Amino acid sequence: MNTAVLEVKDLCKTYIINKRQNNVLRNISFRIDKGEMVAVMGPSGSGKSTLLYTVSGMDKMTAGSVIFCGKNLADMNENDLAGMRLDDMGFIFQQMYMMKNLSIIDNIILPAVKSRKNNDSHKEIAKRGRELMHKLGISEISENDINEVSGGQLQRACICRSMINNPYMIFADEPTGALNRTASDEVMEELTKLNENGTTVMLVTHDAKVAARCSRILFIVDGNIKGEYNVNRKLSLYERERALNNWLLEMGW
Repeated sequence: MNTAVLEVKDLCKTYIINKRQNNVLRNISFRIDKGEMVAVMGPSGSGKSTLLYTVSGMDKMTAGSVIFCGKNLADMNENDLAGMRLDDMGFIFQQMYMMKNLSIIDNIILPAVKSRKNNDSHKEIAKRGRELMHKLGISEISENDINEVSGGQLQRACICRSMINNPYMIFADEPTGALNRTASDEVMEELTKLNENGTTVMLVTHDAKVAARCSRILFIVDGNIKGEYNVNRKLSLYERERALNNWLLEMGW
């Protein structure tokens, strides 16, 4: 039985800038199984975010294959890719993009309102959104504007939005990068809970404390996966972070 949600083989991504070829990703291969929480780490400019955008269909690959839930992204047109991102994937970014003219709850439920596979009524969708907000401890801000809440609350609202269509996988690009340590810890607690309840997660981070909550680390340098680290989740978070930091030093972090 194939448990892979994401299978990547010989992935290459090349940009042409001023007639010069820039190979950002070079023959990358890995897989992420259902229920895993995988962090991608590496120096600035190593290709971390490009990798996340390419395997989630936001950016086109130059060569190789990306199979998401049995579907090859290379064979899909822009319309089908957009539908897959909306219906089957969830996204969380460092910059918490939300519609300024909508309340928090309306931002959260927007992907479900737009979804092609969702036949629920607006009332049912709103109920699901409020249930997600309750789980993440932000029920009290449902009617607020996005400029009336803290960064930590807004990022938890973004997690709710990413979950509204019950995605197979969440892709997160530096989800705690704009937050202070307390808010970062709170957001990672929620992502970890989602993962423990079966949601598959791939996240990009430069923070070892964030990565230590994951089950596996991919370390990327100059567009290549230089190493892979399996986290012992039986250890305390402090012990996991210390062990991960030692490994990162060995990798040249």
